Amino acid sequence: MGPQTEEMHPADLADVAEALPEELVRAFLAALPRERAAEVLEYLDEELRTQVLEELPAGEAAEIVAEMDPDERADALEELDEETADEILQELEPEEKAETERLLQYDPYTAGGLMTTEFVSVLETLTVEESLRGVRAMARGGRREAMYTIYTVDDTGRLRGVLSLRELLAAPEGTRISELAWSEVVSVSPDMLQEEVSQITSNYDLVALPVVDVDKRLLGVVTVDDVIDVIQEEGTEDAQKFGGMEALEEPYMQISLWQNVRKRGGWLAVLAVSEMLTASVMARYEDELGRVILLAQFIPLIMSSGGNSGSQATSLIIRAMALGEVRLSDWWQVVQRELPAGLILGLMLGTLAAARISAWALLGLYDYGPHHFRLALTVGITLVSIVTIGSLTGSMLPFLLRRLGFDPASASAPFVATLVDVSAISIYFSVAYMMLRGTLL
Repeated sequence: MGPQTEEMHPADLADVAEALPEELVRAFLAALPRERAAEVLEYLDEELRTQVLEELPAGEAAEIVAEMDPDERADALEELDEETADEILQELEPEEKAETERLLQYDPYTAGGLMTTEFVSVLETLTVEESLRGVRAMARGGRREAMYTIYTVDDTGRLRGVLSLRELLAAPEGTRISELAWSEVVSVSPDMLQEEVSQITSNYDLVALPVVDVDKRLLGVVTVDDVIDVIQEEGTEDAQKFGGMEALEEPYMQISLWQNVRKRGGWLAVLAVSEMLTASVMARYEDELGRVILLAQFIPLIMSSGGNSGSQATSLIIRAMALGEVRLSDWWQVVQRELPAGLILGLMLGTLAAARISAWALLGLYDYGPHHFRLALTVGITLVSIVTIGSLTGSMLPFLLRRLGFDPASASAPFVATLVDVSAISIYFSVAYMMLRGTLL
């Protein structure tokens, strides 16, 4: 490859590789220096990366993945079938093999699965000069993903403090590193879920988060670029679930037709069956609809208002749960907030709808009959009730799903709207029967 590729970012080279026919990607990577090919491989689409590694001879694949960052190397091997991954592992140098096997032991969706072992640590008893010599030696010995943060440890490897590279460079000569480092270090266990890791990183504005074992020995660090990937992944997954479908494991343009149908069909079937309950409720009030056809005009308004209020509440609570702002034990406080909010919103919409019906009737824009005031009151009372119920239902459903062990994001907007639709029709016709009895019904 020419000098132009040397100046390109690996992510841009990965885009070039992904635009090539699949049969040429292997040749493209082979034309790059091994370290450069490893960098490109880290940015390559997961499915394409898996295909390339599976097609390469084990020895050649091992030479490339050996140059990858440890966490990226473990992720790449995790995606391969077990036999291919084992063959590549056997070709790695003993130290790299042992390091990769340690990382592969952790669940990929935990801190252990995210962390890299390429971090900088120095003994707390060293001076600034001694520490700088050690840091330089580590940098010259190979790539270090988290060079900007330096951790201090005792002689048993226990995490004792943290400081930035800038603080080390600016420190007076002769100062002991223990005097410079912050002793209050935020750390996590290797089994902490990635969502919690991203939340802690965000809360403390960290660029790297140390991972320690039960004895506080430093195992690795989760870097901010991996946290960004987690946030994007979780955001994509939640957005898809909000839409009323299972989350996709691959980019949209790469999933097969069967995967597309399977991921969407299940929830659509559940929602369709649920909507049949709405039809059953409407059938129960068939006589009332036949006698007062005016009631049918406001069914879309009633159903959409309840569904919209429920979807709003669900979105707010799911997001608050994801950010750690709301816990399971906070359900009653949420009820106390959503009940008055639902009532106020319902009163606002109910007043607006009732005023519109009355105004059109008084101005002669539409003939609602002699009892238009009762009709307006019926629609208004129904909206107050259903918006309040929608807000409560939408806010409580994520708590119920979390309690049952499901992802709260599954309380998607379509699902909440379907549940509220059934209540809306029942309430609407019940109120109409009471308000209009003896007049039109």
